[in-house]
Amino acid sequence: MSAALHDLGVAELAQAFASRQVSSVEATAHLLSRATAHEHLGAWLCIDADAALAQARNADSARAQGNSSPLLGVPLAHKDIFVTRELPTTAGSKMLAGYRSPFDATVVARLAAAGTVTLGKLSCDEFAMGSGNENSAWGPVKNPWDLTRVPGGSSGGSAAAVAARLVPAATGTDTGGSIRQPASFSGVTGIKPTYGVCSRFGMIAFASSLDQAGPMARSAEDCALLLGAMSGFDERDSTSVQRPPQDYAALMHTPRAEATAAQPLKGLRVGLPREFFPAALSADVDHAVREALAELEKLGATLVDVSLPRTELSIPVYYIIAPAEASSNLSRFDGVRFGHRAAKYTDLLDMYKKTRAEGFGPEVKRRIMIGSYVLSHGYYDAYYLQAQKLRRMIADDFQRCFTECDVIAGPVAPSVAWKLGGQNDDPVANYLADIFTLPASLAGLPGMSVPAGFAACGEGAGMPVGLQLIGNYFQEGALLHAAHAFQQATDWHRRAPQGAAA
Repeated sequence: MSAALHDLGVAELAQAFASRQVSSVEATAHLLSRATAHEHLGAWLCIDADAALAQARNADSARAQGNSSPLLGVPLAHKDIFVTRELPTTAGSKMLAGYRSPFDATVVARLAAAGTVTLGKLSCDEFAMGSGNENSAWGPVKNPWDLTRVPGGSSGGSAAAVAARLVPAATGTDTGGSIRQPASFSGVTGIKPTYGVCSRFGMIAFASSLDQAGPMARSAEDCALLLGAMSGFDERDSTSVQRPPQDYAALMHTPRAEATAAQPLKGLRVGLPREFFPAALSADVDHAVREALAELEKLGATLVDVSLPRTELSIPVYYIIAPAEASSNLSRFDGVRFGHRAAKYTDLLDMYKKTRAEGFGPEVKRRIMIGSYVLSHGYYDAYYLQAQKLRRMIADDFQRCFTECDVIAGPVAPSVAWKLGGQNDDPVANYLADIFTLPASLAGLPGMSVPAGFAACGEGAGMPVGLQLIGNYFQEGALLHAAHAFQQATDWHRRAPQGAAA
């Protein structure tokens, strides 16, 4: 092998396995050794080396017998929000310390059926609530590009592990941007599909009408392979969309009618919402994004000015709807059925109070309180109902935009990754960081983050910047096609943080 095993992405590993250049056992053992060497990142919550190597041996045996599945033997890891039968699941919370599920989440089961090898579970913000992966009960995750900074959240463990070359890919979940924002902060590729494309069965619920699973990997090609295996209708999830299975890898390679070899994106109309480029946008982020947009133009795309006038309203809308749903979903963690239970209490009510006070962290408690308030008598109509009406208007704004363009592009976040602890005293600043990812989540649209450069100067110099692409419903193939064309013309997605080669 001319490249180190950990430098290979999903598609590259699949090719190496198919050509017998390397075995899954060799790749798995190599990555397990790297996991131990990079414990300082805090990305891992659980690793089962024996089980992973056993899966790798089975994959090698299956390939020797003629199985040619593209994901067969590819090592990956799962965000700790997906329940797993063989590994503990905590959702980053003391409330679920030591919990083991009697079944696997659908996403986990489908990737296992495709032949992937599970190395372990990755850290996340508690119950996926956060934008920096600092809310985990097991400590923060560090950004491999700068150990003093956050990797983004809530899928920060997944983003950091992929960026540091600890795994070629990982699962993530996106409620308000929790795949796209950490992908941007950590310099990896991530896609949130249309709501309902991936099953939520076995994914511990935060906000049920927003939560969606998706892959995080090195490239659009890798994400396409993973999404094809993860997605599909699941009768156990009432929000799962009944659609035939999609070959996203094939869709990614399907050229537009007007495309040429030199201009693979010829005919693609890329909408630029003016609200995504406010005066407060970091100059470094703005520069990197506009350079990426210029590259899309070179590839044949046409840039079109559009407007999403309710972008700023997405923050109050989301932080009413999401906490409301969280307060309902998290009511099941009461010390009666499963999870943590207070050791000392006087009666049932006292047990509830002490259990939830001990088990939940500050951010989770904050959101439960907000959610309970907006759902309470006298406030439901004034807050929750109005937020739902605005949510529909935000979705309508997107549909008007898509009459003028095919995809929407812009920054993922207003700035690069901030310093660890830099926003601990100001939760609202944390919430405001999601302004560009929330609208697509509220509308249930697919979106992805593609590495697009680095901050050139200032305090955040050298930190990754992501380009966000948003498509209309079920247009994941169009997003992946545009991202792949961009990545064929650039090498941002191939850059690795210092020390990742070690």
